Amino acid sequence: MAAPPQPPAQAPAAAPAASRRRLPAVEPLLFLATGALGLQGPLVTQYLWDRLGADLGYSGLNASGAAGCGNGSGGNGTAGAPRQEVEALVSHWNLYIDLGGFFVGLFSVTLFGPWSDSVGRRPVLVLPAVGMALQAAIYLLVMYLRLHVAYFLLGRILCGLTGDYNLILASCFAYVADTSDSRARTFRVAILEACLGVAGMLASVGGGQWRKAQGYINPFWLVFAASLAAALYAVFCLQESVKQRKPAKLFTLSHYMAVYRLYASPERQSSRQKLALYSLAFFLIVTVHFGTRGLYVLYELGSPLCWASDLIGYGSAASYLAYLSSLAGLRALQLCLEDTWVAEIGLISNISGLVLISLAATTPLMFTGYGILFLSMAATPVIRAKLSKLVNETEQGALFASVACVEGLCSLVAAGVFNSLYPASLHFMRGFPFLFGALILLIPAAVIGWIEVWDSKLEYRHFSRASLSLADS
Repeated sequence: MAAPPQPPAQAPAAAPAASRRRLPAVEPLLFLATGALGLQGPLVTQYLWDRLGADLGYSGLNASGAAGCGNGSGGNGTAGAPRQEVEALVSHWNLYIDLGGFFVGLFSVTLFGPWSDSVGRRPVLVLPAVGMALQAAIYLLVMYLRLHVAYFLLGRILCGLTGDYNLILASCFAYVADTSDSRARTFRVAILEACLGVAGMLASVGGGQWRKAQGYINPFWLVFAASLAAALYAVFCLQESVKQRKPAKLFTLSHYMAVYRLYASPERQSSRQKLALYSLAFFLIVTVHFGTRGLYVLYELGSPLCWASDLIGYGSAASYLAYLSSLAGLRALQLCLEDTWVAEIGLISNISGLVLISLAATTPLMFTGYGILFLSMAATPVIRAKLSKLVNETEQGALFASVACVEGLCSLVAAGVFNSLYPASLHFMRGFPFLFGALILLIPAAVIGWIEVWDSKLEYRHFSRASLSLADS
């Protein structure tokens, strides 16, 4: 008797979804926030390299005065020691900053995410954008006043308290889920992720050239302005996508319980298993993505690549270009393959690219590795869409809050594992963290393939039983 009420409950949900498609797009907000983050990340690493290198007496310039590996690029161990010391120190400070921010952000994202199901998406889009602007302002003070780099950690923690970039990302995906139907959701999610690539690519190319020409302060003013513009767009341009809003307490355990109930609901065991397995696959993929992306700049600064800021900008742009190429590849492959196999091809691209980057000793080889990553971002939109289709329409907010929780945990684990692994492996293989990431990606490839085979067997059994029933009748 519980089955008949379901169609009437789902039928009216289609009408609001159709009307919500006319709401202002959330993509510009994500574009601005991602642009700020893409500009900030490489600049912070390079600033730490210069500041900490200067404290250790390492200039970072070669004999002709050009940017490069400097006095650490020599062939003997004594010459290479200062450079390796700077690399290790920068890697450790990146670890401290990331851990400080994401320990706080891990809990604030899972608090604000379910809260938005009641009060709406706009508040949780404004708050983290303001937090990113506050972080950029603190970074500017560090650069103007030459304060200790530990103040970077303060700015990171304050940004984490407001939800950080992960909350913006989760809220944007929830906004898209509010305004799209299940049939078009995979490609719509891929479009949203492509915005990440466009913004990151532009910020990387512009940031590298800009820093080379004018230093660090002027580019960071753009980081501040872009974060502030994202907050203003959410306030004045976006309309609320949650129709039935209601007052709700913020500081309550019920928000965390909403995420827990999503995975612990007793009435659908198969969905729980798939949610857990897809979340595991998503966790491993994003952890490798965050961990390796955080090491690209440091890997390129050191010997034997010795890249200057302009090449670092081009390299970051090439890595972000994978978002656009993955969108085009996803759209093309969907014409002849199921989404699962598109994700598998994306993982093959990711594994192959990381293996080549781990062995890259020249600039052409490094860019070849970036090129092989052209489908590396195809797996994540497929998994997001599959997760979204496993729950009811009324549970989308809780779902994306759980995904945000997983992403926060990904950043935490990636910062701890990869930033610790890099200095530990410098003495035997500088590219070992990338090879390690490629090996880890074999696990989600196996998980996704197993789920598809399992579903195919269940569908075959159901079809066989239905055929036997028809034959008997």
